[in-house]
Amino acid sequence: MQTPVDQAVLVGAPDRQLDRRLADEHLEELARLADTAGGTVVGTMQQRLDRPNPRFYIGQGKAEELKGLVRERDANLVIFDEELTPAQGKNLEDLLDVRVMDRSELILDIFATRARSKEARMQVELAQLEYLLPRLKRMWSHLSRTRGGIGLRGPGETQLETDRRLIGTRIADLKGKLREVAKARAVQRKSRQGEFRVALVGYTNAGKSSLLRALSGADLFVEDRLFATLDSATRTVELGSGYSALLTDTVGFIRKLPHDLVASFRSTLEEAREADVLLHVIDVSHPDREEQRQVVREVLEELELGEVEQILVFNKTDRLEQPRLEAIQERVRALESRPALFVSAHRPDTLQPLKDTLKARMRARLDHVRIELPARDGEALASLYREGEVLEREDEGRTIRVRARLPRPVLGRLHGREGVRVEELS
Repeated sequence: MQTPVDQAVLVGAPDRQLDRRLADEHLEELARLADTAGGTVVGTMQQRLDRPNPRFYIGQGKAEELKGLVRERDANLVIFDEELTPAQGKNLEDLLDVRVMDRSELILDIFATRARSKEARMQVELAQLEYLLPRLKRMWSHLSRTRGGIGLRGPGETQLETDRRLIGTRIADLKGKLREVAKARAVQRKSRQGEFRVALVGYTNAGKSSLLRALSGADLFVEDRLFATLDSATRTVELGSGYSALLTDTVGFIRKLPHDLVASFRSTLEEAREADVLLHVIDVSHPDREEQRQVVREVLEELELGEVEQILVFNKTDRLEQPRLEAIQERVRALESRPALFVSAHRPDTLQPLKDTLKARMRARLDHVRIELPARDGEALASLYREGEVLEREDEGRTIRVRARLPRPVLGRLHGREGVRVEELS
């Protein structure tokens, strides 16, 4: 039996000071989120506010108008772009007699359906339960009213308290399991010490997964929808001249991202915290790319990632006419002190400057050394070629002399090796 599609009315209630074009774009983004969740938008409403109404968030008259729109469009769901308090959600459901959800709950629902790995599913469940706990009474009363019958006739306070205890226990259980996952991730990251690590960050649907696929050649799921990818993926990217980097895709950010969700995805984003470089991917073709950049900056600050070195990567250049692209490039280069590259994941020829930039960052982190080692120590010699850049080599009987650029962890391993002498050069 096919699941019925939710018929949704969207409600925007932005601050009166917000630019009208941005207010409209926020509502359009909410529509894209509803589409990603599998809903059909049958109507929209917007009211610009000086301050939220404590009862309905929107004004009393507008709420009555919304009730008429819901009936006229035969909607069974109302989605607010702003976060509702538990009381506002209950009052609106009592008035409208349909389910009401806010942007945070919608994003959580999308994450729940799109999470694939066990860790991501646990992270989403934790965020959902923490969102649900203060709203439990409304959820119960709504269930009782819309699906009344045997076993659902007024659950009562006893059932509510039981559910609160069960949810509290499950939250504690999930937090414990995620701490164990975080420890396992830390061990995994430690095993990759010495490798150059890069993390892709950016607004949802900026093209991070497409870029990872184009750079690595890996067969990754890509879809032109918000939050198409939730599970982080790490792939090796060959940069040329024997250099390679580990590139990790991360979950996309979005404006008004639920705090519970940011908190529960912290362990996944540890990959970004320990990266040598962040590639901040920006959809250059999006009219609100500057606002999206600001959202990403704020989330990175919240995650204490603001100090990690960043390279700006303006993606989707293939969607712009050349004069428009050149104007944007000129403006970015005039205003930005950080490196900024313009690429298209669909045009391999535009990716070489990005690879060259990453290669230059790798070289800058390598120590310039002269090494003398026994010719019989093939393992040490192989590690120089595998993990560094050999600049000169001289074979003399039983001794090999090499001038190379090497990562600090490789040098640490060589220092304690029998018969190996290391001299650091300026």
